[in-house]
Amino acid sequence: MNDAALVSAKISALIVDDEPIARAGLRHLLADAPWIQCIGEAANGPAALAAIDSQRPDLVFLDIQLPGLLGTDVMARLQHRPVVVFTTAFAEHAVTAFELGALDYLLKPFGAERLAAALERVRAALGEPAPAALERFGEAMSPGPISRLFVRNGRSIVPVAVAGVSRFEAIGDYVAVHAAGGMQLLHLSLNKLEARLDPQRFVRIHRAHIVNLDQVKAFKRQDGSALAAELHDGTMLPVSRSKAQALRHLVA
Repeated sequence: MNDAALVSAKISALIVDDEPIARAGLRHLLADAPWIQCIGEAANGPAALAAIDSQRPDLVFLDIQLPGLLGTDVMARLQHRPVVVFTTAFAEHAVTAFELGALDYLLKPFGAERLAAALERVRAALGEPAPAALERFGEAMSPGPISRLFVRNGRSIVPVAVAGVSRFEAIGDYVAVHAAGGMQLLHLSLNKLEARLDPQRFVRIHRAHIVNLDQVKAFKRQDGSALAAELHDGTMLPVSRSKAQALRHLVA
């Protein structure tokens, strides 16, 4: 194989990080992967967005905490959709990264062994005609209701079918996802989640609660006038006064 063929067979990669030392370190580690060609770098969010859409790399190593625009926001605004591996020092962004369709998530500081594992996933993904990561990205960015979520379970990220969720509960900066397999936490606001749920199935009954109507046994009056939602598992959830007005046609 001649030199031109070797170059054409390589995967083009862009490194995005606001720390020059981090960019240099990653470029050094990637030198051990001859099938990857680093075609550029970016040090902030806007520059990353412009570079990705203009250079159209196959692969982007994308930091999350970037000046000007977060890495997750960069990914959400892309016109060109490369395979993305997030790199960050903050583990709390992991779930959001996978929701957006990131192929992997490297927690700084990472070494050659962890990077090698990520690169194997990259190699496999780019060899598939329709990588699962791109499917997740398309679903996350599309305007319609989402069909699954990605939540952290120990050290793993697992998919959860939205149809199997009985309720969502706001807990501080997180949303508790209650499903048959137990409760998992999602690093996302309840407002943002509500906008992506099917309104025919999921109803916001309180500032802290969204319920799956398929899991509601009945809406009942409590303490004279207060309305509550009783789920099939026996859970009782308060219904706010404003939501009670909207739900009055469901109450006998």
